[in-house]
Amino acid sequence: MTDTHTAAELAAILASHKLWSLSSGMAGSHADLRRAYLRNADLSYAYLAGAKLTGADLAKSNLRDADLRGAYLAGANLRRADLRGANLSRADLTGANLRHADLSHADLSHADLRGAYLAGANLRRADLSHADLSRADLTGANLTGATTT
Repeated sequence: MTDTHTAAELAAILASHKLWSLSSGMAGSHADLRRAYLRNADLSYAYLAGAKLTGADLAKSNLRDADLRGAYLAGANLRRADLRGANLSRADLTGANLRHADLSHADLSHADLRGAYLAGANLRRADLSHADLSRADLTGANLTGATTT
């Protein structure tokens, strides 16, 4: 079962999540977008640090320069998503589908990418330092200039 949100509902969830995060949980609410249908969504520059996006369908979404630090994206569909410059440090991306996603200049430091599908992904100049890439599929991925130590 997937949840579909209107643009207005999504904007309200994002605003409440940012308030929750900035107030250390004293106001607003933690974004719970598990299994949400967000395909083709424009989430560029969105503040989603620590958000629950497990199993969400974000295929072809614009997440350029989004703040996804520590977000829970295990099993999420991010196929062909635009994640250029996104901050995914310490994010849980176990088993996520990132095939042909554009992750150029993204911060994936300390991210958990175990079993993630990164075939054909653009990781040019991405920061993969201390990321766990165990069992990740990097077939045909562009790692030019990526930091891996």
